[in-house]
Amino acid sequence: MRIAIAADDPRGLESVVSHHFGRCPYYVFVELEGKEVQKVEAKPNPGAEHHAPGEVPAFIHAQGAEVIIAGGMGQRAIAAFHQYGIRPYTGASGSVRHVLEALVGGALEDARPCKDHEEGEHEEHDEAHRLREEAEALRRQLDEAARRLDELTRR
Repeated sequence: MRIAIAADDPRGLESVVSHHFGRCPYYVFVELEGKEVQKVEAKPNPGAEHHAPGEVPAFIHAQGAEVIIAGGMGQRAIAAFHQYGIRPYTGASGSVRHVLEALVGGALEDARPCKDHEEGEHEEHDEAHRLREEAEALRRQLDEAARRLDELTRR
């Protein structure tokens, strides 16, 4: 199975999952055979700066991905991925490695639109809005890291 994961950097399995799939600078593509990672490659997002609706899902489809994972995405993107037969997941945070473990373990949620997209806000967001989104995603990552640390220290 080929999986695309929206990422903030090109470090492969150690990349940080991006909050929003369309604006992320990179995608990490992972080939899984069963639960084993066979291949990992990072590719720049051709639509990171500006993209038309459907452009990024078409790119992900052209890369042969069967799954797309991101922190969030809009309803139109979710629908486009479904049309391509690509299963979208949202709500992901942390490292690509951690998100793959969650996917294999069945812990990822099917895609739901971002709050902004649910409310019908489709124009470009200003820098302050993007920083608020990133801060919210980081809070979720810190909560998850604290939860995992508590589990490890209780063993």
